[in-house]
Amino acid sequence: MTRFLGAIDQGTTSTRFIVFDRRGETIASAQKEHRQIYPRPGWVEHDAAEIWRNTLEVIGAALARGGLSASDLAAVGVTNQRETTVLWDRRTGEPLHHALVWQDTRVAPLVAEYAREGGSDRFRAKTGLPLASYFSAPKLKWLLDEVPGARAMALAGDALAGTVDSWLVWNLSGGPRGGLHLTDVTNASRTQLMSLQTLDWDPELLEAFEIPRAALPRIVPSSGVCCEAEVPPLAGASVAALLGDQQAALVGQACFRPGQAKSTYGTGCFVLMNTGEQAVSSRAGLLTTVAYQLGGERARYALEGSIAITGALVQWLRDNLRLIASSAEIEPLARQVDDNGGVYFVPAFSGLYAPHWDASARGVIAGLTHHSSRAHLARAVLEATAYQTRDVLAAMERDCGIPMKELRVDGGMVVNELLMQFQADILDASVVRPRVTETTALGSAYAAGLAVGYWSGPEELAANWEVARRWTPAMSAERRERLLRSWRKAVERSTGWID
Repeated sequence: MTRFLGAIDQGTTSTRFIVFDRRGETIASAQKEHRQIYPRPGWVEHDAAEIWRNTLEVIGAALARGGLSASDLAAVGVTNQRETTVLWDRRTGEPLHHALVWQDTRVAPLVAEYAREGGSDRFRAKTGLPLASYFSAPKLKWLLDEVPGARAMALAGDALAGTVDSWLVWNLSGGPRGGLHLTDVTNASRTQLMSLQTLDWDPELLEAFEIPRAALPRIVPSSGVCCEAEVPPLAGASVAALLGDQQAALVGQACFRPGQAKSTYGTGCFVLMNTGEQAVSSRAGLLTTVAYQLGGERARYALEGSIAITGALVQWLRDNLRLIASSAEIEPLARQVDDNGGVYFVPAFSGLYAPHWDASARGVIAGLTHHSSRAHLARAVLEATAYQTRDVLAAMERDCGIPMKELRVDGGMVVNELLMQFQADILDASVVRPRVTETTALGSAYAAGLAVGYWSGPEELAANWEVARRWTPAMSAERRERLLRSWRKAVERSTGWID
């Protein structure tokens, strides 16, 4: 039988396993959501043990649906929600606390304390990242300080820490019975503990955040056989790629040339531009991050703009305000009006991310009048995603000096054609949806396939990429500028809300 590639796609709200063929077509898949735990306002947690159980369940379900077994897989890639931080007992395999999710803001006071000495860019030269509650280092420090006995266990090598890729690979490779503690350069670059220059944990950063090196995983390339799965239903399969989800989408979109960019529209929205072998330092509020490292090749870097709330805003409209019964209802509702009626929604629920980086900002709905309706609010919710994406891409243009002509898009929201057309209009650039939209999982499968020779190289992967739909701008420059002017006023009103 033809051998396929498997991908574990562990995201913020669910876990999926997808089997792909050589053309990148889906052969079989399964998906399961996990709980979102909110102990206090601003606190967001996941049960890592539940995520591991779900991972095994979706692997088994997808293989069963495809009539496959682990022996039919040439290799498996892992891609994961980034920055979410897990701490567990090496001896028992039990998490010592719920995982702290990337959206969690409980460490904001700690971040402010670090920023008092050297400012928010204190560690940017080494890490490419500003000080923010978003990243893993302050989350891990909180866990070590607040979980009874955790720091002593970490110093003794009995407590292991990592992002979700590390947790999954450790369990896949045996867990308490000799599991391997690994992460890749893309996930490590999101911890604020790795040097972009050395691609290793930095002693100065470990000391600053009081993180014992014994608790951290070994850093490996994104593409390369790192272990053999020891647990059913994947036992015997090679795990040959680890990639943070947004870097995986960059690979899945075949953005291998400097200047190529993609935007993934999910719970949040993440825009990455490949900058090649050069780690471009941002002057416009963006992140410098590792894009990928294929085997023994030099690492490639990217500029990234991270937006916390996009698809999550549609869910909020559904679950909190109950203006829609399902997420799919938002587009027909928004189409009931010709424009936003002057309504703007800035979804700074946990502060503003790139390019503003204002942890004190909070959500604002601006421009309401007696004329405003639920349809105007629905349209403002969709447009908020496009405005935020435009802010990030404008910052990338300022940093790189490369005008944006085309944006490759993926993620759950790209089925919304009203949003995609407005995105093209407000960018004044083409927006392109590929034939295969599961680009996060596909990117990890691509990286795994490269590691075992399933594909010859990035050129073959680029040839796989095909356009399914293209949106071109149809808005006048005058109207675009008028809308952006009002959006900027709304953003300004959201800032500095928390003292």
